[in-house]
Amino acid sequence: MAFKGMLKDEDVAAALQAFAAADSFNHKQFFAKVGLAGKSDEDLKKAFYLVDQDKSGFIEEEELKLFLQTFSAGARALTDTETKAFLAAGDVDGDGMIGVDEFVTLVKA
Repeated sequence: MAFKGMLKDEDVAAALQAFAAADSFNHKQFFAKVGLAGKSDEDLKKAFYLVDQDKSGFIEEEELKLFLQTFSAGARALTDTETKAFLAAGDVDGDGMIGVDEFVTLVKA
């Protein structure tokens, strides 16, 4: 698991189960359940780079769609509606992507 040592396996499993149904994803609740909300900025930056699959320095819409799969390969993809809402919540500067500082702010919000 990509988050080994940072997050508890049981917290990840519980968070993924809580949002297993399509259109049930809520980023604030997910970050709290999985244990990211209480992490340091340094840990959140590490988490950002795990989600940034293409290592572009930004999390784009396609990476957000596969966000849950970053935590577990068998997790579902987010729906288009969930993905767009997630992007809108994190994209403070309106460039269509979430940068590392935007991600830290989003998780701590």
